[in-house]
Amino acid sequence: MHFNILTIFPEMFPGTLGGGVVGRALSNGVWSCDVVNIRDFARDNYGSVDDEQFGGGVGQVMRADVLGDAIDSIKNRGKIIYFSPRGPQLTQKMVRQFATDESAVYTLLCGRYEGIDQRVIDEYDIMELSIGDYILSGGEIAAQVFIDSVVRVMDNVLGGGAEATRNESFEIGGLEWPLYTRPSAWRGRKVPEVLLSGHHGNIERWRKQQSDEITKQRRPDLIKENEK
Repeated sequence: MHFNILTIFPEMFPGTLGGGVVGRALSNGVWSCDVVNIRDFARDNYGSVDDEQFGGGVGQVMRADVLGDAIDSIKNRGKIIYFSPRGPQLTQKMVRQFATDESAVYTLLCGRYEGIDQRVIDEYDIMELSIGDYILSGGEIAAQVFIDSVVRVMDNVLGGGAEATRNESFEIGGLEWPLYTRPSAWRGRKVPEVLLSGHHGNIERWRKQQSDEITKQRRPDLIKENEK
C-alpha cells in the first residue's frame, strides 16, 4: 500500500509512523509513502500557499492554483482524501474497507489555516474525511491516524494475524472488556477469579457481559448502531 502525503510540514513524516509495528511494516515494505511539500508550488519567492477569503471572514484559505499544481505533480494519485470536519467520521468498519486492497494508493491532503479552496475538492472529486468531532491545527496528525489505523489491520503487520485485532474495541461491535496480566494480586487488587479458572466458556461469557456493560455505560450510541 502506498500513501502520497501533501503537506506544508514534510518534516512531520513519517514521524510516529516510523516506530512500533507500523514502523516495522514500513521498513519491511508492507507500505510506503512519498511526501510532497506544497510550498514547492508557491507562486512567489516566500513560499506562500494561502490567501484571504473572498467575501471576507477570519482565517486564510489554501490556494487552488498551488494545491492543484501539487496534486498534478503526483503521477499515481489513487483516491484523494482531505481531512475535514465536514466529512463522515472514520470508523473501524471504514478502516477495514480502506485496508482491503493492500496494493491501493491513497493521496492524503493535509490542510492548514481555515481550510482549502472548494474548487480543489470539486475538481479532483476529493473525499472529505473526519477523525472526530474536534478541530486540529492541521491535517498531518489526522493523516498519521489514518495511516496507522489502516496499516495495522493489514495482513502480517501485527503478531498473531487476524486474531490480533478480532477482539478489539469496535471490532466486536462495542468496547473491549477489562484486561489483566501478572501479578494476579497487586496492591490489594485481585484479578477476577473467572479469568484464572481456565474455563473458556465462563471466561467468554464474563468478557461478553463486561463488554456489554461498559459499552452501555460509555458508548450507548454503538449499541444503537449495531441494532440498525
